[in-house]
Amino acid sequence: MARTSLSDKKLQKLLGRVHRSQARFSRRYPGDSGARQPVHTVYGGAHLFTSDTARKLGELAVRSLDTYAPDPGTFAEAIGVPGELAAKVAERVRDKLVREAVEDFRIDFEDGYGNRPDEEEDGHALAAAKQVAAGHAAGTLPPFLGIRIKPLSGELAARSLRTLDVFLTEVLANTGGALPAGFVVTLPKIQSVTDVEVLVEAFGHLEDRLELEHGALRMEIMVETTQSIFDPQGRSVLPRLHRAADGRLTGAHFGTYDYTANCDITAAQQRMRHPACDFAKHMMKVAFAGTGVNLSDGATTIMPVAPHRGANLTEDQQRANRAAVFSAWRLHADDVRHSLIHGFYQGWDLHPGQLPSRYGTVYAFFLDGLAAASERLRNFVDKAAQATLVGDVFDDAATGQGLLNYFLRGIACGAVTEAEALATGLTVEEIRSKSFVKIMAGRRAQK
Repeated sequence: MARTSLSDKKLQKLLGRVHRSQARFSRRYPGDSGARQPVHTVYGGAHLFTSDTARKLGELAVRSLDTYAPDPGTFAEAIGVPGELAAKVAERVRDKLVREAVEDFRIDFEDGYGNRPDEEEDGHALAAAKQVAAGHAAGTLPPFLGIRIKPLSGELAARSLRTLDVFLTEVLANTGGALPAGFVVTLPKIQSVTDVEVLVEAFGHLEDRLELEHGALRMEIMVETTQSIFDPQGRSVLPRLHRAADGRLTGAHFGTYDYTANCDITAAQQRMRHPACDFAKHMMKVAFAGTGVNLSDGATTIMPVAPHRGANLTEDQQRANRAAVFSAWRLHADDVRHSLIHGFYQGWDLHPGQLPSRYGTVYAFFLDGLAAASERLRNFVDKAAQATLVGDVFDDAATGQGLLNYFLRGIACGAVTEAEALATGLTVEEIRSKSFVKIMAGRRAQK
């Protein structure tokens, strides 16, 4: 029998400290909820939104694909997809554009809308709310939806909160008190924790008046000012913004162009892959890791728009159109790929022509690593989550959920089918459980 030196009393005291610390850690870092995260958010001016906006954007995206890349090889070359994936990527992108072109849409009352007379903005808030209610009834809204209000700055806070109030009051009056699924309010240009605290307080009052459940109104913050990264004392602000949201924070979106401008970077150098952006986004990754808050990158602002229009274009004009669209697609694809590599699985899209390059790049990202990830996860599960060596890749216990998340994200966005994920050796039920811990517990219980 092994001899020990710690008394039972001392051991229990030490273990009590461990358990209390773990409980605090679990509350603060609950991990990924397993809920679906959209691969993009499409932004559009509130004055333009209609109940069938998502369908119209999908039709325009298909038209762009058919016009400039009617065959898989052309599309793959345009966005930098490996040739062996061309047919599969093109097929799945087309299916996605027809079936569900827009995963998340933000009705924008900020930069995409501008500052207008109060009467005009009231009218657009009412009209957009009625369109949301109509789409809710008809089933034409995307899976995720929300509005971006104006900043809670001294000159715009009153307008911002009024728009939120008018919009929500009208939506609920026309839906019988039901919020659309996945509804969220985006708060831009945060300069202090007070901005978040004020919105949370406003949510509480609106929930009371509109007879919503407490916590029904959710928010996402935009990280687009240096003040939202560090405070004057050099402390990280992001964790405090999270705490101030009081359990209502679903996402944090990076604002590329406001942030780079805030850093005094000239307009010609303001781009998604600027090192200043990577720094801020890595701060976001560290601050929100394990919290369940979804992260989103910003937008590519060069649009895939043809310079020449009309039915009787010359060959030179047609070539110029293709060159312009392909150049914008490749830039967008490279930006999306950079985001994915850095662990940002969501980004902004501003034009229907960006939807093919968004999905094409995302799908290729997941499909390109499918075989290797399947083998790694299969071997890892077979050895009951013990450390394994597959080829020259070493996997330890921290890898299991990461490998599973790869398949969950791929399946959710349409890049990977459940049938393809079965090559991991997992069952459909195990994959849908979304928890590697539960999978291993279940398998051990069967032995």
